[in-house]
Amino acid sequence: MTARIKPNTKPDANAQAQLDNVEKALGKKFNIFTTLANSSAALSYYLSGAEALSKSSLSAALREQLALTVAGANACDYCASAHTTLGKKQKISADELTHNLSGKSSDSKTQAALAFAKKIVDTRGKIADSDLEAVRKAGYSEAEIVEIIAVVGINTFTNYFNHIAGTEVDFEKVSTASTAKAA
Repeated sequence: MTARIKPNTKPDANAQAQLDNVEKALGKKFNIFTTLANSSAALSYYLSGAEALSKSSLSAALREQLALTVAGANACDYCASAHTTLGKKQKISADELTHNLSGKSSDSKTQAALAFAKKIVDTRGKIADSDLEAVRKAGYSEAEIVEIIAVVGINTFTNYFNHIAGTEVDFEKVSTASTAKAA
């Protein structure tokens, strides 16, 4: 796919400062960030949301697994690729990451969170009472449920952004072709 919104090679001072911080943290200015840098407000929106969620009660591993489920449901190869790489850094096995992309997990509590996240995406947030009850029954608190919804939201933003922008994948490529439902 050819980029439809090009990475910003001359960002304003605010976006440049944010990109420099990303590079310090991640070792590279990935295409999603340089493309978001076409708007320092949009880049700041994403980075501040991601920073806030890093302080959630959900583990970093579970946040990556949720991100993979959302990427699979939304057919975002960029995010599937990025979060597979990040999931490996959280010591999640390659097999588990592949299953997470389809909203599946070998751990029953994680499975409940992923099923809830997938249901949110599939129903555009119009879940049934039974869906909410299932995630509660698995042991998730109200705060954790709200945080799962927030993780779904921020990842839906990046999925849609990458679809529209045509962001070039700059991670080891992971395809969502077998996990995404037909649009």
